[in-house]
Amino acid sequence: MNEESFAALSVNQLRTNYSRQAQQALGIHQSRINLLLEQGKCPDVGWEEPTIELLLQNLSLMDSNNFLGCTQLGEREGRFASDIVRKRHFRMGHGIGRSGDIQEQQPKAAGSTLMNRLTNSMVLHVLQASGAPSTKHCFVVPTATGMALVLCLLSFRSIKPKAKYVLWPRIDQKTCFKCILTAGLTPVIIEEELQGHELCTNTEEMRKTISKIGAENILCVLSTTSCFAPRKPDDIVSISEICKEFDLMHLTNNAYGVQSTKCMARLEQAHKHGHIHAYVQSTDKNFMVPVGGAIIAGFDKEFIEAIARSYPGRGSSSPTMDLFITLLTVGIKGYREICKQRKGTFYYLGEELEKLAEAHNQMVLKIASNDISIGLTLNGFEGIDDVSSIGSMLFTRFVFGTRTVNPEAVKDIEGYHFVGWGSHHSEYPHSYLTAAVGVGTTLQDVDTFISKLEHILSRTKKSTEKMVVVLGKKDKPRKFSVHRTQSSDERQ
Repeated sequence: MNEESFAALSVNQLRTNYSRQAQQALGIHQSRINLLLEQGKCPDVGWEEPTIELLLQNLSLMDSNNFLGCTQLGEREGRFASDIVRKRHFRMGHGIGRSGDIQEQQPKAAGSTLMNRLTNSMVLHVLQASGAPSTKHCFVVPTATGMALVLCLLSFRSIKPKAKYVLWPRIDQKTCFKCILTAGLTPVIIEEELQGHELCTNTEEMRKTISKIGAENILCVLSTTSCFAPRKPDDIVSISEICKEFDLMHLTNNAYGVQSTKCMARLEQAHKHGHIHAYVQSTDKNFMVPVGGAIIAGFDKEFIEAIARSYPGRGSSSPTMDLFITLLTVGIKGYREICKQRKGTFYYLGEELEKLAEAHNQMVLKIASNDISIGLTLNGFEGIDDVSSIGSMLFTRFVFGTRTVNPEAVKDIEGYHFVGWGSHHSEYPHSYLTAAVGVGTTLQDVDTFISKLEHILSRTKKSTEKMVVVLGKKDKPRKFSVHRTQSSDERQ
């Protein structure tokens, strides 16, 4: 309702003072919306649901499928067969982008386009406020992290088409590895360096590999910030300096790093010291929304816009809408508070695991630079076939998200053979369990986990053999760490 509506209301329906009061009440909602449209920044304090719903209802009325008296003759007109689906999406069914650019304005969906642009603008504000203030551009892509990394790699390839190798500091998460293969590129695995019980980026080996292969044949380095203990986040500052020295592109998997000020600060420093062309993060891991979206960001606006233009076709607006609603709900202050609580819960988990480790003659693999994941050794237990049994027992007791790792495990992924899969290293000296504290993890979650793990470990008979652990001292080396298996044609 506008001023003319309230003027008519005062004359025909309500007393002037009642009408004026109602206009002021609605004006509070409208002033918030106007500020968002003007600044494009995440609100300082989160909005209440009525304001968010009012905005979404107005945006949906701007899409052509909701025009009064519209005639629809195309094959894609934002139609809905289910009222539940219609309500779930606030009657916005056109998606985002156009065939040549995921950020392009959609002529039949002004409301959806505006929502998409406001979301990207708010996300940029959050990334800058979270520790990477030099970030110049970002966009939400309607795919999970792995395919978002593929999109970046394909865009990189268009810049350097003859280069086919991607240097990959080993991290045992299949998505991180398979995105290279999906992009039609060849991974070159850089084994992590074992220092004590920490796994660190082997920058010396990276330099040797570049010299051996030739920088002209290498497309980029794919580094990682957020990872499972005992792996440290990659030394992306040193990697960025190497990339600058050899004129290589640098892509960083920042999957759940937005919630960590340490991860975001490393990205900022990497940009200042060398080359970092794009960094990718998950929407669900960082903002507690459903799986299906990722954020591609970087310090060069034109470079990130070029990646957006490489996305073929329109995209689903669901991940964007989920993030749009969430950011308006929590606001900058709310998100900072969520991240602060997460950090406190992480330290609490570390303290409780230390007590548990001491009681069971184990050791906490607490990595100073990893403020999301903690490991607990599981050495010398009898009565189980494999440490994965402990993970299974936790799972059946409704404890989800932990990982048990056997350093003897092997894994074949599309012709590549990994020894010690899960431990990020071919000769890691411990069996262990990891637990991560992401946004939304509560102190009660930690207490329940510790209680159930204590019960499981107490019931599992320990080995009577004396356990001697010398950190950093290795047994007899295995024959190999990682290699590519030959196909039958290659063997012939």
